[in-house]
Amino acid sequence: MSSAPRPGPASYRTQAQRSVPFASAEEAWIWTMQALVARRDGARILAGQGLVSRPCEPDDVIKCLDRLYRQRRIELAHARIMRIWGERGEAPDPRHLKERGDWRLWREAMSRLDWPLRVKGIVDGPGPAPSAAEAAILAFPAQGG
Repeated sequence: MSSAPRPGPASYRTQAQRSVPFASAEEAWIWTMQALVARRDGARILAGQGLVSRPCEPDDVIKCLDRLYRQRRIELAHARIMRIWGERGEAPDPRHLKERGDWRLWREAMSRLDWPLRVKGIVDGPGPAPSAAEAAILAFPAQGG
């Protein structure tokens, strides 16, 4: 019996090696929402047909979100803000007074979604850095010595 590999499509492992992970959970979420909106509007989503090969399907990101919801790490308010701003294709801007509450929920949701996506290899790169507004909140006063 021959031990030669069977001819046919490339294995999942070699396809995953050529895929490009997302730089952040926010990028992965906006991509997911764009795909879901396209699917809702009648587009057929086919794996490997995009300009950039991704290490997941949109449903994989949704499964991570669902798991966080079932673990009570994300609430309906988070999911609502994620849907609204994901359909817009951008994150809320904390500099606008009307968007500050949405921004807070968005940041909480993205920070909680980040780890499960990293574990699955969907997100890669540096971890989430605090924004300027968050850095101002986290700044410690200088201590006299």
